[in-house]
Amino acid sequence: MLTIIGLIVIVAIVATLITEKLSPLVALTAIPFAGALAAGYSLSEISDFFQSGVTRVANVAFMFMFAILFFSIMKERGLFDPIVRGVIKLTRGNVIAVAVMTTLLAAIVHLDGSGAATFLIVIPALLPLYQRLGMRPLLLLLLMSMSMGVMNMVPWGGPIGRAGAVTGVDPTELWHALIPVQLAGMIGAMALAALFGWREQRLIRAQHGEPSSHRAMTMQPTVAAHAASEPRRLPEFKRIQRRVQAQFGDDEEPGIPEVGLPRHFWINLAIVITVVAVLAMGWLAPAYTFMLALGAAFAVNLPRPADQAAAIKKHAPQALNMAAIIGAAGAFLGILSDGGMLTSIANDLANTLPRESIAWLHVVVGIFGVPLDMLTSTDAYYFALLPVVQEVTAPAGVDPRSVVYAMAIGNNAGTFVSPFAPAVWLAVGLAGVQMGQHLRFSFPIIWLFSLYLLGLGALFGLF
Repeated sequence: MLTIIGLIVIVAIVATLITEKLSPLVALTAIPFAGALAAGYSLSEISDFFQSGVTRVANVAFMFMFAILFFSIMKERGLFDPIVRGVIKLTRGNVIAVAVMTTLLAAIVHLDGSGAATFLIVIPALLPLYQRLGMRPLLLLLLMSMSMGVMNMVPWGGPIGRAGAVTGVDPTELWHALIPVQLAGMIGAMALAALFGWREQRLIRAQHGEPSSHRAMTMQPTVAAHAASEPRRLPEFKRIQRRVQAQFGDDEEPGIPEVGLPRHFWINLAIVITVVAVLAMGWLAPAYTFMLALGAAFAVNLPRPADQAAAIKKHAPQALNMAAIIGAAGAFLGILSDGGMLTSIANDLANTLPRESIAWLHVVVGIFGVPLDMLTSTDAYYFALLPVVQEVTAPAGVDPRSVVYAMAIGNNAGTFVSPFAPAVWLAVGLAGVQMGQHLRFSFPIIWLFSLYLLGLGALFGLF
């Protein structure tokens, strides 16, 4: 009975998250509560399950709140603007260099783990350059998706935080072992970017019969002209055009205005580097690290209490939304775990599956992580599927960390080709392409790239 109820709860949550019939907050709280009542548990028992589950995820929720506030303020103060301008200057006219630097720029801007913010910064900045060089916007999305998929494994990025909430392992501790995978993954992403840039350069020369650098000096396709062929996106492209004009000006020759560094740039950069170093070394608890970092950011950039309150009010919705979802996931996990449903599901599956396959189930799921991301949301993958795989593989002696590494590494690369990720819809809109075009162009390559990352995980002994 517990197995049946547990499976119904999990399937119902996955279905509502996929179809967006309920928000993650409602699905993760109401459905498990109904399941616990159906299993015959009293209200006091359900309350105990809730308390146990929320206690497990409290540190993760606090970390998300302060991390999002901290990085939002850093972006608002223009910390990444000089980096964007520098990339555009360095790569003007060289298609291969543009492709490689796109991956680096996306990785740097994606330090906060926010896909939407990264797309909003990088795509409007680089899209005019891609158009002037004759490069396809689809390539821009592919390169960003690869790079962001690697960087998304930081503990405040979302997936690792969710995995930490499910397993009870500190997200920063999980991240420490993933750092070599990220470094090697970025090297692989840059190598692929160079290969795709070389292929793109050949396509451009075959079509136009002249070097791309010459085209960058002579061609003047504008965002407005592109918008004319896509009338439904005209307002969106007008907004992009205003941002481009602000960067390039209205001169015939494209160029980057010599804008000075933002105020307190070096201090803010030192704060970010210090935060990353402290997290990597594990010197302080992640939540406390971001609390201190937020205080330092306020002291340097917004010393007046009124300005600090205004900044918190502005960025609080995003931070509180993520913290609320993590808290709801704690309630869900508390009920399924302490209520015995996960154990019952795991035992029944373990008795059904061949004994030889149980020890490798997490790796098999990781191999299909990208397609699974097309079928489930991130919340469903980590809050519904991960706990089941963890329980099924436990009798075979598989460490929970190994389950997280296999499933997270295999899945992260597909985060930004999934139509269930709202940030992806924003990206295709900004780039002026269709979702179907993005999926057809990027999905096979992203899946192969995820297998490369899984190979790195196996090479470094993570599973």
